[in-house]
Amino acid sequence: MSKRDYYEILAVSRTATDQEIKSAYRRLAVKYHPDKNPNDATAEEKFKEAAEAYSVLSDPEQRRRYDRFGHAGVSSSAGAGAWGAPGFGGIEDILGDLFGFGDVFGGGRGGGRRTAAQRGADLRYDLEITLEEAASGMTAQLRIPRLETCDTCKGSGSAAGSQPESCSTCQGSGQVRYQQGFFSVARTCHVCRGLGRVIKNPCADCKGSGRVEREKQMEVKIPAGVETGSRLRVSGEGESGTQGGSAGDLYVVIHVAEHEQFERQGSNLYEAVPITFAQAALGAEITVKTLDDEEKLKIPMGTQTGTVFRLRGKGMPALGGRGRGDLFVSVTVMTPTTLTREQRRLLEQLAEVENKDLENKGLVDKVRDIFG
Repeated sequence: MSKRDYYEILAVSRTATDQEIKSAYRRLAVKYHPDKNPNDATAEEKFKEAAEAYSVLSDPEQRRRYDRFGHAGVSSSAGAGAWGAPGFGGIEDILGDLFGFGDVFGGGRGGGRRTAAQRGADLRYDLEITLEEAASGMTAQLRIPRLETCDTCKGSGSAAGSQPESCSTCQGSGQVRYQQGFFSVARTCHVCRGLGRVIKNPCADCKGSGRVEREKQMEVKIPAGVETGSRLRVSGEGESGTQGGSAGDLYVVIHVAEHEQFERQGSNLYEAVPITFAQAALGAEITVKTLDDEEKLKIPMGTQTGTVFRLRGKGMPALGGRGRGDLFVSVTVMTPTTLTREQRRLLEQLAEVENKDLENKGLVDKVRDIFG
């Protein structure tokens, strides 16, 4: 059976540029790759055919010979031997980019032994504090359970007097190769789990893992102004790495407990304060509690329920020391539910006076007085 024209296979013209040829091959490689078409002999054949065409047309000398003499001009390097053609490095590059195989065809690129050193895991600690502690800052005493390097074997995982041995399954590379059709794929060795070595005589304390679980006690400074969701990073206080890898980090996540008196919004605080009818009507000076101490607040005569007063600088400190927020005090006029005999007598006298005043005014004036 005669071979198809290489330009026809890639669906490009005979004057196509190197980039057009490469793009055409990339498109066909994606479409007919065996991983995307398992057990499809036709797709596999088209994939091989496209690779053979690209191996010739991507090489300037072979392309010149092919353009002049056709398949006969490249018969020594095309066909079954095309995988060794000079242009095959370009095929490997493309497949590595497309499918992440790296050393997919068993060449030397990217197939070296992977390093055994691994960074330790990051840890999270959820810390609940009060609003007062968030306002002033504090030093928290933490107890962190974590994996630390075994002191007995110094992290090697092997008992005293012994050393890890090279994995016989992967020959120390950490990878084994599997043949899939006409090409091979490297996978993590299932025996050594990619480390390239096995421990025949494990350490009794860490059971060969190189790490043991311990509880670390430490102090962490919580800055003033933190709020729920604030995250503090303590570098190097996570779990220890393996085989000389660096330690992870500790992340302290803050949760500020709800306060019985104050509501927080950013750096501002909000407080609801009850006042009596007499205080609202006549005006008064009351004492309100702030986060730090107490403040005097003047209530003007005729204050209505829901009136909000602002105390500047009496809120939460901004994180990083950039000033403080404000305290907003909302007053509620309380209606008594029980009255003494004297209170009732006085209110009845007030009601009598108010009724007479309303009778002497027109409707518009009455409404105006009622609503201020």
